[in-house]
Amino acid sequence: MTRTLALVESPVQLLNALEWAHRYAQGPGRGEGGGPPAAGLHGFSIAVLQPLDPVTRAQLAALAALAAAEGVRVTAYDPRGGAGGTRTRALTGLAGLTGLAGLAGLATRVARAPRLLLGDAFSGLIQALLPLSRAAELVVVDDGTATLELAALLREGRPLVRWHRQGRPSAAATRAARRLGPDPHRRLELFSSLAADPPPGALSTANQYAWTRERFGPPEVLPGADLLGSSLVETGVVTLDRYLDTVTGLAAAHQVGRYFAHRREHPDKLRRIAAATGAEIVRPQLPLEIEARRGPVAGTLLSFPSTVVHTLPLVLEGTGVRMKLCAVDADWLTPTASARSLSFLTDVSTSALSRHGLELISPVTA
Repeated sequence: MTRTLALVESPVQLLNALEWAHRYAQGPGRGEGGGPPAAGLHGFSIAVLQPLDPVTRAQLAALAALAAAEGVRVTAYDPRGGAGGTRTRALTGLAGLTGLAGLAGLATRVARAPRLLLGDAFSGLIQALLPLSRAAELVVVDDGTATLELAALLREGRPLVRWHRQGRPSAAATRAARRLGPDPHRRLELFSSLAADPPPGALSTANQYAWTRERFGPPEVLPGADLLGSSLVETGVVTLDRYLDTVTGLAAAHQVGRYFAHRREHPDKLRRIAAATGAEIVRPQLPLEIEARRGPVAGTLLSFPSTVVHTLPLVLEGTGVRMKLCAVDADWLTPTASARSLSFLTDVSTSALSRHGLELISPVTA
């Protein structure tokens, strides 16, 4: 029987589900206060709820193949009905289920799983499935820096809505907050590599990326710098012109040879970056944590506020690679960016600087 069912929608979530499984396969210790013995990989299964974006689907396929090689059962579901013939082929060599029958089967699995692992507690689809669960244990793994916001919302008992979203919270977001809130009959675990303060009664377990470090690398370290791309333009938070100007300045000042594109970055934007900087545009096949660990990687990594300023220092510890963080200033923001945007990005930067000792690059002098 499936002891733990993971629901994931992105490569990062799938990677962190694997890290959770690896962590629990090592022994009985769980977080600060210990816990029940680990179940290991026996009875661990991952359900991939596929997105529409083809780049994300390709990364999920590559990472799902690695998971299957580790003996983890991975099943693909296509609730959004991907484009044409890609629907069942997106996770090559793995089971693919589409349509109402597939979703009905997933609903049954969610209802029966004693432990449910959530890759994105903000996801509308996962929030819709969550009320079906009777699991005595709920685990939330990192979905990037959104974990910081999730922990804060759970502490305050507020609906689970991402920081850059506008408008009235949905009923599902309100129900999800209650479902993940304090309950004497249910255990909540937060598995995170970030300095997220868990809500009262929740168990906090550190994600040290042990599986990634053991499985890959150490990498070959190259001269010069790599620039890590951001989707802040695509999510409507910062203006395209300000972002392009800063990227161009960073590339010239730090001898950037490669630009690692975020999976959501628009091709037209990437073409403009290539023309302005002369840098090679790299579309990673796997999450950056794995790409950087298996190498090659430049000796200096430049990044905007994002998840990787927290995760890559862990993954690359002891390799000699240095990270520099380019802060986002108020004049970067679009007129429609939420009031929370700048403070959230500042919090991401401040916590990474204090935890990992990164060098801060001013956006004015970048």
